[in-house]
Amino acid sequence: MEDSTRRPRVRIRIVFGEAEMIGPGKAELLERIDRCGSIAAAGREMGMSYKRAWELVGTLNAMFRAPLVESTRGGPGGGGAVLTEAGREVLALYRAFEREAAEAGAARLEALHARLRDISEER
Repeated sequence: MEDSTRRPRVRIRIVFGEAEMIGPGKAELLERIDRCGSIAAAGREMGMSYKRAWELVGTLNAMFRAPLVESTRGGPGGGGAVLTEAGREVLALYRAFEREAAEAGAARLEALHARLRDISEER
């Protein structure tokens, strides 16, 4: 049986500038914010500090023309966060780019994978 952890996969980080980039971590954070309705809860699910999750959202919001996440302050009713239309568009574009890159490079990934050393040979 083949070890699925050794299956090649593409993880793409798109770098726009020195501190402006989007990659798998930020995309996952956006997806979790969308699902959880909370920046803090999304960060917790990822094992990320509250502060770090907020910093990443701040970076993402500052990178694009329109904010990707809108949040409301806590209080008696509690706060929350939602992806904006721009947030959904950026996330969809990133995930589509990721899929297309993986599809386009599938043959080369398999060729690289075929050249990996078999760990079971070392035991």
